[in-house]
Order: sequence, then C-alpha cells, then structure tokens
Amino acid sequence: MDAPRETAHRTLAGATPLLKKTPQAEPPPDPATETLPVPAPSAPSAPQFADTRAEIAARRPPKADPELREREALALPGWVALSALLLALTSIALVLAQVGLIPQFADVLPDLRSDAVRATGGPVVTGWALTAVTAGCAVALVALAGLLVNAGGETRVVSRWGRYQGTVRRTGLLWVNPSLRRRRVDVRLRHWRSEAVQVTDRTGTPIVVRLLVVWRIKDTARAVFAIGDHEAYLREQIHAVLTRTASTLPCDSNAGPGPALRDGQWFADELTRSLVAEAVPAGLEVFSVSPLALDYAPEVADSMRRRRLADLDAGLRTVLVDDAVEAAALAVRRLERATTHELDVAARSALMEQLLVAFVAPAGVPSALPATVPAPAVAGANALRKSGKAGTEGNRV
Repeated sequence: MDAPRETAHRTLAGATPLLKKTPQAEPPPDPATETLPVPAPSAPSAPQFADTRAEIAARRPPKADPELREREALALPGWVALSALLLALTSIALVLAQVGLIPQFADVLPDLRSDAVRATGGPVVTGWALTAVTAGCAVALVALAGLLVNAGGETRVVSRWGRYQGTVRRTGLLWVNPSLRRRRVDVRLRHWRSEAVQVTDRTGTPIVVRLLVVWRIKDTARAVFAIGDHEAYLREQIHAVLTRTASTLPCDSNAGPGPALRDGQWFADELTRSLVAEAVPAGLEVFSVSPLALDYAPEVADSMRRRRLADLDAGLRTVLVDDAVEAAALAVRRLERATTHELDVAARSALMEQLLVAFVAPAGVPSALPATVPAPAVAGANALRKSGKAGTEGNRV
C-alpha cells in the first residue's frame, strides 16, 4: 500500500512543473501600418449652409479701449459768463473814471474822479488802477472766449493737448473753458445709401446689392479718438459685412426649396446684426441695414433670368401634370362608382392615359379616346354620360 504512494509521490516531486500562461497585452497598432476603415459611399445630401452666427462669434470684432468712454464735460450756463463779462466791463469803467481817463460829460452824473485827479485837473494813473484794469480785461476776455452756442443734435468734444476731457451735450448758450480744444460732432440720426456693391453668393455667382444704412454716433469719445474717420470706417465695414453675409447663401433657390438671399427680412437682419458688432468699437450705433436692390451682375444677368424662367416653367408643368393625374384618377373612380363595374388594370391604365392626354393636350387636338380605350371603359363612360343627362332632365322637370 505504501509503495504505490511513494512512487506516485516521487513521480510528482520529480516532475517538471507546468508554466502558467498569463495573458499578455496586445501591442498598440502601428499608426503607419494601421488600416483605416473606408466609409461606404452614401447618397449626396442637401447642401448645409454655414451658420453665420457661429462664424461671427469665432471672428470677434476689435476691442475698444475700456478707458475711452464718453463722459460729461464741465459747462456753465451762458448767463453766468455774461454776468461776469458785464461785471468786468463795469469795473473797468469805474476804474477809468476814477483815474480821469473818462471825462465828466454832464453834471447830472456823479463825479467819480479821485482827489488827485481833481487837484491836477488831468488823469493820474496809479499802480492799483492798472492792476484792476488788467484783471478786468482778463476776466472779460475769458468770459467772452468761453461762450459757445450748442444747437440741438450737436455735441462738443473737448480735449487738452490731445487728451480727452469730456463731451458737452447740453444745448443753448454755454460757457466752456477756453483753454480746451472744442470739436463739433453731429449726433443726429443719419442714413447712408450705398452705391452698387458687387459681391458673390454661395455658388460663386456675381450679384449687385444696394443698401440703406440708418446710423448715428453714440459714443463721441470713441468716434473722435478711437478711429481716424468714422464715416470711412463704416463704409468699409458695410462692404466687408455684405461680402461675408452674401457668401453664405445662394441668391435664388431655384433648384429646390430652401433659404436664399431673396429673403429680404433674413438678409436685412443678418446684415444689421453683423454691422452692429463691428460698429461698437468706433462708437457708432447702427439701427438697420436694408437691401434696396438685389440683382445679378450685368455679365450674368441674362443667363440667370433665362434659367429662372426655365425653372418656373418646369415647376408650372409639374403642377399641371399633378393636377391632371388627380383629375383623371377622380374621373375613373366616379366612372366605376356610377357603372358599378370595376375596370381591370389594362382598361384603367388605358383610360387614365387618354384622360391625361385630353387634359394636357393643347386645344384643337382631337382625342383618340373611343378608338383606343377598351369597350367596357367606353360603355361605362357612355352610361355615366347618359345618367348625367337623365339627372339633368329630371332636375329641369
């Protein structure tokens, strides 16, 4: 009993242990030798037009200086300056009368001459008199030089040594520091009618567009200091925005239903939204951009008109054929209902064909309906005609 156990134990002890196979991770595929799957060809899909909102969001307009903003400048009412001017002139006259430079014209007026002037009988100019006259002249000059008249719809942008100091939007007679430079800026509502601008649509066809832009200056500080010529800047931005927007859609959707530049409301909204974002850094406010005229360029206008007429003709033919098919099918159903006899496939097809020819054929072309339509269909048509006549005579009676 022990010998077999020892033999088995010796055999197991002397045997070579089996190696346990551990799963190894597969090496990553080599990009150079990897076979890429080739997608199966699919049917052509309808053209997808780019979203202009995403394009404009990706292309951000230039940023303006956050510190350059319109602020109110110091401006006093005009009556304050006029009062100071009158007071200065009165003071000068009193001083000149005291030193004897203004003679006594009448005995009714009080004698304002000093004792020294009365004693000498001539003018006596003293230092204090000279100082008072000089100060009065300076006050009068400052009061007079600072006066300005600001009309409605206009502002004055004031600056010192090229640095923006503020904007005067108050109207009427005002006084502003005369040492500041004043620029007149028109902030009234303005409209600009563009010339014919030639651009291309999504299909590459040249088109001509005329626009009407309604705008005004909103931030006078940016309009004067952030840009050299805000009107030229606006014209260039209008051309750029028109070029970008016109390239997103075709001018006409003749091939099938879909958006097109002929949709004036969409075109105007896109132009307005794009131009508003471009005009903010220049301190301009755009209210609306409306297309006044949209047409093809002269070199392609004739061919595009012929193509448009051909598409309209094809669409009209399609509508006529559809109506004729519906009318023929309705006539066949009424015929079967009136005769209580269902036509077979051949008779129904022949009758439908002849009805379509009769509906679509021009006037004056004879119909071959009795000669080619099978007898059951002709008999049914005659019965339908007779029943209709009988019903009409019964109604008359």
